[in-house]
This record gives sequence, C-alpha cells and structure tokens, in this order.
Amino acid sequence: MPLKDIKDSLKDCTNQARAAEEPSSQQGAASGHHMETSSSRLILSNNRANMMDTILDLPVEKKIFYAVLGFSWTVYLWEAYLSYRQRRIYRSTTHVPQELGKIMDSATFEKSRLYQLDKSNFSFWSGLYSETEGTLILLLGGIPFLWGAACSVTSHFGLGSEYEITQSLVFLMLATLFSAITGLPWSLYNTFVIEEKHGFNQQTLGFFLRDAVKKFAVTQCILLPVTSLLLYIIKIGGDYFFIYAWLFTLAVSLVLVTIYADYIAPLFDKFTVLPEGELRTDIEVMAKSISFPLTKVYVVEGSKRSSHSNAYFYGFFKNKRIVLFDTLLEDYSPLNKSGETQPEQPESDESSGEAKAKPKNKKQGCNNSEILAVLGHELGHWKLGHTVKNMIISQMNSFLCFSLFAVLIGRKELFVAFDFNDSQPTLIGLMIIFQFIFSPYNELLSFCLTVLSRRFEFQADAFAQGMGKASELYSALIKLNKDNLGFPVADWLFSMWHYSHPPLLERLRALGNAKQD
Repeated sequence: MPLKDIKDSLKDCTNQARAAEEPSSQQGAASGHHMETSSSRLILSNNRANMMDTILDLPVEKKIFYAVLGFSWTVYLWEAYLSYRQRRIYRSTTHVPQELGKIMDSATFEKSRLYQLDKSNFSFWSGLYSETEGTLILLLGGIPFLWGAACSVTSHFGLGSEYEITQSLVFLMLATLFSAITGLPWSLYNTFVIEEKHGFNQQTLGFFLRDAVKKFAVTQCILLPVTSLLLYIIKIGGDYFFIYAWLFTLAVSLVLVTIYADYIAPLFDKFTVLPEGELRTDIEVMAKSISFPLTKVYVVEGSKRSSHSNAYFYGFFKNKRIVLFDTLLEDYSPLNKSGETQPEQPESDESSGEAKAKPKNKKQGCNNSEILAVLGHELGHWKLGHTVKNMIISQMNSFLCFSLFAVLIGRKELFVAFDFNDSQPTLIGLMIIFQFIFSPYNELLSFCLTVLSRRFEFQADAFAQGMGKASELYSALIKLNKDNLGFPVADWLFSMWHYSHPPLLERLRALGNAKQD
C-alpha cells in the first residue's frame, strides 16, 4: 500500500474516532482526567521503583555510608522537631498558669521563659552548624584527610606505617584540637552573651580562655595514654581482646571516678572542707542514720564561674565524700552579699582577675533544712542502689559494644565506606563502629536511660519524703528552680525524650500534700 494511502486511512480513522467521542464529550473528559491521574501515579510509582533499584544496586560500602548519613539527619530533624514544640511552649505561655500561682511569681516566670527561649534558639543554630559540619566532614573525606595529616607528621619524624599507635595519637590530638577550635565561638557566645544576659556568668574573658586551655591540656594528658594502652591491648589481645579491652575501660572509669574530685576537679575549682558548725553536724548525723560511709564534706567555689548550683557525692566502698556548690548554700554563697563587691586580691593571688565581682540583689540558695532535704534525695540514690544499677547497666553496655566491635572490626567494607581503601586502622575502626554503626542503638539506649533516670528521681524524692523531709524538699525544689531559671511548663513529647529529671510540677505532685515554708 502506498505511503499516501496509509496516511489517508489513518486520518479517516482519527476523524471517525473524534466524531464518535463528541456526543459523550463530558464523559470523555472525565475519563481523560482519570487516565491522566492514573498515568501520574504510575510515573511516580515507577520513579520510586527506579530509585529503590538504584539504591539496591549501590555497592555495600555506599549503602553503609548513606545509611549513616541518613540516620544522622533523621535524628537531627527529630530533635529539631522536638525543640520546635518546646519553643512554641516558651513563646505561647506568657502568663503564670493557675496551678503555678503559689509557686512562681510573674517576674521570675518571665525571666525563666526568656532565658529558656534564648537557650533553645541558640541550641537550634549550634545544632544545625554541628550537623552541617559533620556532614561536610563525611562527604569531603575529612576523616581520611586528617589521618593522612597525622601520617605526614609521624613520617616527618622518621616513623613509618608500623607505628600505627603513634599515628593514632597524633590523629586524636588533631581531631580534638579541631573540635576545640570550631566549638570555641559557640562556647564564647553561650557564656558571654546568653549566660551573661541572664545573670549567670561570673567569668572574665581571660579566665575563660585560660580555663579552656587548661581543659584541653588535662584532656590530652588523660586521653592519649588511655587510648594508646587501649589500642595496644586490642593489638595483642588475640581472639579475646574484647574482654581485656572491656576490663581495661572498666578499671579506667573506676580510677577516674575515684580521683576526679581529689586531683582533677581542684585544677579548675577551689575545694574547701565545710567548716565545723550546725550544717556539717546535721549532715554527718543524717549520713550515719542510713549507714552512709561519709568521710568528708566539701564546698566547691562554683560562684567564680557561674551562679548555677549543684550537689553530688562520689567515692567507693567506705570512702564517700559529699560536694556542695557554694551557690547552693544560702548562708555561704558570696553572691548573696548584695551591694558588696568582693575585695580586690593582690596581684600575686592566683585567682586575681578570674571571676567578676557581681553584686546580686536576690537571695540565692537554700537554708540548712532545705540543704539536708536535697542531700536526703542524693543519699536516696545511694541507699536505693541507683548508682550501682547505673554502673552495671553502663558496663553491660560497654561489654556488649566491645563484643560487637570484635565481630565487625574485620569487615573491610566498613573502612571502605569512609574512604579507607588501603588500611584498616584500629582507632578509625573504633570511631566508625562506636560512633556511626552503633548510632541507632545508642539513641534507643539513651532514651531508655532517660526514662529510667526519671524513675530513679521519683524514688529518691520518695526516700527523702520517708525521712520526714517532704516539706523542706518541696520548698528546696522551688528555690532551685527559681535560682536556675528553670521553666516549669514543658511539652510532653520534648520532656519525655530529653528530661532526665521529671518536670517540677510532677515532682511536687508526687511529694503529696507537703507545703512550702
């Protein structure tokens, strides 16, 4: 058939089809719209299928890399969503709720609202920066680049690839230095803008910078020897190296807990023994009544860096110590010397210029009976075995992680995923497996421990209540919340995920009908 005839036949068929469609044009339009929608869905479905096929066809190394990156951003977006919910509470709750009317005045409520709002906004931007920085480090090969830089340093001193532990220590020092430098502007802003604006900062810039250098130096003095020994144990430990590595980290954690307050913390803050007097006597009597093996009670000069307050105990077996921040003690805190500046110290004095003299117009801290109630809560953690339980959970988790590390360390694809194609350094393996591969497990464990911590806090409050200190603890919680500008209204989902301590109102309700003084 000639080509012209074929075209004419097709044209006739087309005209007939159009003529047949005209009587039912409305029905045809609807049918066409339905066909168009179905086509769009089919195309979208095909695109998704093609995307899945593309992902499934990726090498296992790329799957690992993108899974790590995707999970990191998933966690960040989840955290950002929770923070958004809480910021919405800060912005909308501008008046003291009726339930809080007898607990918090309007001025304090507004101060705490603005303080927490500023902190939340700061957290959003610092979190976004941190996530972006981490993503760029992974995408641009920052980890292998830093490892190469460490190799260049060791090579400069004539050390070859067989000195892997030395190269690992140089890598670790460079990584912590990078982290300290990039984090410094955020820390400066938090201290000298946010904390300063809301009356908490007591530091001068010189003190802050000296403190930062000192922290970095002390961290290196502890981190580098411990890491070198851990890497050596993994290298020579044979098939059961994970057991030896776990036992080593257990021993290190016990030593650090034992020596921290006696040898490490005094490098940064001044510790003095609580003077003889009514408070010390009452603390010793209370400790003896529950068989707490108290040996010393210290007061730490926290007021030279911040007006936030705290208390804790430490030590093992028959050697327990209690530490009270001077900002916690109403009769001891220098911040309560309203209108008085601290006397000038001689230039030779080590503390000269370290802390700013700031007169305070508010009465801060708790009275003696309230301090005893707070310590009753803290000692409740010991009496109820919370400290031991947390340590057991921590060590079980550590053993599990080292066991899984032993299974995964030989998988070359984990190293290739992060551009380590020709070598498998042990320190890099620890970083990849503990920080990246275990991240979903770490998030789940963190949430479970947060839930457990809140349960322990309720139990410790109940223990203090059982000691007859419910009323004093009730008023102490209100005072501490006021001194630290805690905001008493929280989004339920945000608090469930983040709060290791129950919100103030929940704790006060749990204390029953106790009345504030």
